[in-house]
Amino acid sequence: MPEAPVELTVDGRSVRISSPSKPYFAALGLNKLQVAEYFLSVGPGILAALKDRPTTMERWPGGVGEGSSLVSKENPDGDAFYQKRAPKAVPDWVQTATVRFPSGRPAQQVCPADLATILWMVNLGTLRFHPWPVRAPQTDLVDQLRIDLDPQPGTDFAAAVAAALVLREVLDEAGLTGFPKTSGGRGVHVFAPIVPADFIDARHAAIAIGRALARRMPEQVTVNWWKEERGARIFVDFNQMARDRLMTSAYSIRPTPAGRVSAPLAWDELPSVSPDDFTLLTMPARFAEQGDPWASLYASDPAPITTALEWYAADDAEGGAEMPYPPEYPKMPGEPPRVQPSKKNEANWT
Repeated sequence: MPEAPVELTVDGRSVRISSPSKPYFAALGLNKLQVAEYFLSVGPGILAALKDRPTTMERWPGGVGEGSSLVSKENPDGDAFYQKRAPKAVPDWVQTATVRFPSGRPAQQVCPADLATILWMVNLGTLRFHPWPVRAPQTDLVDQLRIDLDPQPGTDFAAAVAAALVLREVLDEAGLTGFPKTSGGRGVHVFAPIVPADFIDARHAAIAIGRALARRMPEQVTVNWWKEERGARIFVDFNQMARDRLMTSAYSIRPTPAGRVSAPLAWDELPSVSPDDFTLLTMPARFAEQGDPWASLYASDPAPITTALEWYAADDAEGGAEMPYPPEYPKMPGEPPRVQPSKKNEANWT
């Protein structure tokens, strides 16, 4: 006989959690209802991270275990998938917004305005939330600059932390205030509130800031897009600022048996933490004791990206500052050929 759902009252609404006892993180002894209760325990934090932002859902309807994987072209039989468009059957109280993909095609995407909507997404199996760096209804204007410090093979979280501390100085020189968080993996994310700008300018600002960081730490940091050129360095993934790219929110759960979460931090605690410190089991107590370290981000006045764009223009005057876009993008203005350096020749480079 099917298990009866549990009804949670959230923001005055009844949110249905189906199959509440289904194992979701078996290694931690946690079921689907307990995952929903985790998100309730950090409710003000996850809502602040997602509020009014079109959000791609990373859905793991069967939970997470050893060997669980995402569906991809190479792995069509995976257990989980990304859902960019809002489902057809959406309660009338679930908020949506219109976004445009790189192709120019519009789509309706879930755009949470309250915690009840987030719990409705959790019931669909959403563990990681990937909010756009925009707010409805202005979904073509970026209001958060997001810098992804991605450790490459041969580097680790400590190297990402070292880069983040210098990045803080670079952002300050650009007139921006950065706020760090763990990615949930080995990386560090730094967000900065900005005066709304279009996606191309925001991406160019990220490129310029990444280059400035790499110039200060050339042995430790790179902005080289091609993996064969990165070496054992921290890669500043500037294309995370391209339209419709996926970057996990604060308090999202990394879909691995350990159940790490993406943890917002204060700068003074960044050097002394480990990604393993922040899990489904530990984050509720931390949030209850400390609240959301990123509350000051959401209360901050946005700053213009003018200085970063001046840096980009100076680099461009030196001979081309534009970098390759992600492979699924149409050819973009000023973009160099998408040919990895080892395959570069006169026939395919012109």
